[in-house]
Amino acid sequence: MMRSTGLAKLAKTRLGLAADCAAWCRISKIPEPPAEVREAAGGAPLRPASMRPLGMLGVALVGVLWPFGALLALLASLEDLAEWLLSSKERARARARALDKKGQKEAIKAHALDQLFDGDWTAAAGQFLLRWYGHSSHPKRLLVLTPDHVVLAAPPKRVSVRQTERMVVVAEIPVQEARVEDPLLRIHPSDRLRVLFSDGSWLTVITDEEPSEIHKYLMRLPRLGSTDAQRSPVLPRD
Repeated sequence: MMRSTGLAKLAKTRLGLAADCAAWCRISKIPEPPAEVREAAGGAPLRPASMRPLGMLGVALVGVLWPFGALLALLASLEDLAEWLLSSKERARARARALDKKGQKEAIKAHALDQLFDGDWTAAAGQFLLRWYGHSSHPKRLLVLTPDHVVLAAPPKRVSVRQTERMVVVAEIPVQEARVEDPLLRIHPSDRLRVLFSDGSWLTVITDEEPSEIHKYLMRLPRLGSTDAQRSPVLPRD
């Protein structure tokens, strides 16, 4: 997969978007909504499509090769452990990393970034989630920020290879109707971002990288890590 430093350029060349930044992301499992709510939204699927045979073959190959990789990793870990036992500085660094990770987890929970959305199926975020896999059955989205829109792109169907070559725009939200923010900006680096809709509802996306190019872009913004938005209702693109 292309590194996120090239994803904004990819969005410009392949999708024709005036991209400020971009990142591959996914969402956690969508909970089962009330039957009448799902039916009113068109009954779109709530899960990504099953993996295709080529992808299953890749998983099988990984399973076959995994023991060899695990053995090499174990040998490397033993060597690292021997060096670590001799180094008080390494022990101090390990403790600091563990504390940082603990603090990050606590901050994620405190800001509700461990939750998929605000829980209101009738609000904009809930309605958007009901159509998430109706737009594309692929498990990931390329989240793109442009001066005018929050854009999501993906292959129309699940693929195992060449996802960047097959992706199309599957949803566009004007910046007057939603913005992307990093609630942990300058608190902890993380792989979480929040899409905040103008009616106050929100959903959480998980980026492939920590931090992603979007996190870095938001860090440079003057308004504390979010793109501008005016307050007005929003519905996802059909």
